[in-house]
Amino acid sequence: MKLYYAPGSCGLASQIAMQEVGQAYTLVKVDFKTKTTVEGDYLKVSPKGFIPVLQMEDGDQLTEGAVILQWIADQHPDRQLLPAFGSRARYTALEWLNFVASDLHKGMAVMFSPFLDEATKQRFAEGNLRSKFQYIDEHLRQNDYVLGERFSVADAYLYNVLSWPHRVNIDMAGYHHIARFMERMEQRPSVQAALKAEGLAAQG
Repeated sequence: MKLYYAPGSCGLASQIAMQEVGQAYTLVKVDFKTKTTVEGDYLKVSPKGFIPVLQMEDGDQLTEGAVILQWIADQHPDRQLLPAFGSRARYTALEWLNFVASDLHKGMAVMFSPFLDEATKQRFAEGNLRSKFQYIDEHLRQNDYVLGERFSVADAYLYNVLSWPHRVNIDMAGYHHIARFMERMEQRPSVQAALKAEGLAAQG
């Protein structure tokens, strides 16, 4: 099994999930500028040009981080990385995965855009991202993890995206519950192993 990734990008969550379930995988690094890997043209792997891509032993592929996380969880139901099918808690988890993917992740992507100047990015962060951080911080005030006391793949994705603000000059000093969440996550062996694999430092 192969995971196509770029250091510090959104493939980290998939790595964390696979570490949690003990799934063996090989990392293939993608150069975003040239859209190449050691294997050659990355666009032949994924015409979308995005990461992550999870490639199975038979060549079948999954794209979109939130979908890959659900697949990993559903392949290992004994690890309880998502609530049971049909349960109300399951839809709460999917609600969070979609929130992180569509609101938080896409919002943070704006901050990395080469087409916007720094002043515009900071106005966007204040006008758009601040409310997201406040919502998350308030939720984590009463919950150790997204779903309460138990870790899920939604936490892997949330941690992944919340590791980006410092890279784009967003001050997170006032979000104390987010800070505690990040520290809590970085105590997990799965997170430590994923960070090490990508050559990244912990944020906590």
